[in-house]
Order: sequence, then C-alpha cells, then structure tokens
Amino acid sequence: MNSTPSVSASPWFRRWGWVYRPVHPAGFAVLLVAAAFLANVFYHIDQHAHSASDTLYGFYVYAAPTFLGLLWIASCTSDVRGGVQ
Repeated sequence: MNSTPSVSASPWFRRWGWVYRPVHPAGFAVLLVAAAFLANVFYHIDQHAHSASDTLYGFYVYAAPTFLGLLWIASCTSDVRGGVQ
C-alpha cells in the first residue's frame, strides 16, 4: 500500500510549450486566485504611484513571486512531472 498522499488523480495543469494551461477546476481556481491577487495589488500600488515606472517597480515585487509560485504549483500538479513524461 502506497502511503504517500496524492493531491489529485487527474492533472490540474497541462504543459503547453513553455507555460502550463489549467485543465482541471482546481487549476482554474489557482489561476483565478493568483490573477485576483495581482489585480488587487496593481490597483492599490497604482493609487499611490506618481508615474508608470513607480507602478511597475512596485508591482514587480509582488508579481515575480506570484508567477514563480504559480509555475511551481503548475509543474507539481501537471501531467509532466520533473520535466519527463
């Protein structure tokens, strides 16, 4: 008996070139939460910024880790694990 818990029997994301696309409701939920978080961050940073570069510099601090986290979740829950099929 295998004691390691499985997150899901079906993959949440599917490899699509260099990126991953959601194919499971959980994958769409993760993508929606990340997009909602970044939209909220962008809105609030833009309210206090004086220029476009102020907005982008402030937004990058939140966007980069969010995209890296999303990429990590997608790679761990995709149909291709560890880069091999």
